Amino acid sequence: MKKIFVDSDVVLSSLLSSKGAAHFLLNEVDLELNISNISLREIERGIAKLSLDKNQLKILVKNRLKLIELKESTKKIKVDFENYIFDEDDAHVVAGAKKTKAKVILSYNLKHFNKQKISEDFGITVLTPAQYLQYLRSLT
Repeated sequence: MKKIFVDSDVVLSSLLSSKGAAHFLLNEVDLELNISNISLREIERGIAKLSLDKNQLKILVKNRLKLIELKESTKKIKVDFENYIFDEDDAHVVAGAKKTKAKVILSYNLKHFNKQKISEDFGITVLTPAQYLQYLRSLT
């Protein structure tokens, strides 16, 4: 089973709609899904902003998402991973994926990542949920 690091936008999308690729991957497919403590804080802010049910997130984290701790400050993470991102607020996603030895980052913000450098240096592919779902379906 491939390790996947999930960006906060994908988690929020899965909570907003039960019909999309994000919801399907996070709820119906047997994957090892990881988020970080920094991602969790982002998701919690998004839930408050969108007036979503906090309990849905609690259930998702308990049943499907493995929470990993990034102990470095966000400032240090932004410096350490600046060559891998075009939006400094997504540096923690690459840091989390590297720490968990993920093979895939799921995100809707592909433009925020230097996909080629992430792939070359860490062997991690950055895909949208729909792209990853299409890949999985091609295997069967």
